[in-house]
Amino acid sequence: MAVQQPTITLLISCPDQPGIVAAISSFIFRYHGNIVESDQHSTNHAEGTFFMRISFTEQGFGLKQSELVQAFQPIADRFHMQWSVHYSRLRKRAAILVSKLDHCLVDLLWRWKSGELAMDIVCIISNHPDLQAHAAMYNVPYYHFPVQKETRAEDQQRMLAFLEGKVDFLILARYMQILEPFVVQAYRQQIINIHHSFLPAFVGAKPYERAFERGVKLIGATAHYVTENLDEGPIIAQDVIHCDHRDTVEDLIRKGRDVERRVLAEAVRQHTEDRVLVYANKTIVF
Repeated sequence: MAVQQPTITLLISCPDQPGIVAAISSFIFRYHGNIVESDQHSTNHAEGTFFMRISFTEQGFGLKQSELVQAFQPIADRFHMQWSVHYSRLRKRAAILVSKLDHCLVDLLWRWKSGELAMDIVCIISNHPDLQAHAAMYNVPYYHFPVQKETRAEDQQRMLAFLEGKVDFLILARYMQILEPFVVQAYRQQIINIHHSFLPAFVGAKPYERAFERGVKLIGATAHYVTENLDEGPIIAQDVIHCDHRDTVEDLIRKGRDVERRVLAEAVRQHTEDRVLVYANKTIVF
């Protein structure tokens, strides 16, 4: 895999008006930055919103990390921006949450080990002990946090306290537990879930069984940010696979797991590369 130069990425959203791109580009040029990637989008209505992702090489840039925010803030104030800055050399720290199904976990671990996913996996957390051998194979710490329906809030509070300060985002790799609101609030727009359905179809449990009952000709998977509303968070990535009248429920599950793996991995990649901007309950993915 080719070695990429360390980059600085700005993610920006603001009311649309002339001069935004010129101001940002001029700022980067003023401090000797070399732009390597730039993308933008504007919503199509009278009072539109402008979105931008722009990356430039860190080498040769004239501002230290501590100086960039202060120097850029006057431009942000002028255009009423919501913005953030990200350094590619500062890898995001992830915890993977999983239950008993291993297909998404194994795929993420393989892609991470091969260098495809630029993140640090701090730990794997599960409400079951079953998948500890997979973690050991990749030398990733594995922690068993049992969750009981009657004590779910207390159980998840212990898990949240354990994670505090250790990770930047969570990956739910078929973690078959509903997260308590306080967990969602602690990692707002930093929890990625894979749902085994092409949302908004078949929200909730047993979507493959319900798809079979409806005789659908396509099944899919959806990776989205978790909100307090079950399976209704902003969608990051989706994909589908064809099925037909010959397929049993078991066939749909088998085909669906292939889609789940690649959709979750793609969403994680987009997130770790700072390509996602949340707008209302949608995403702009550059």
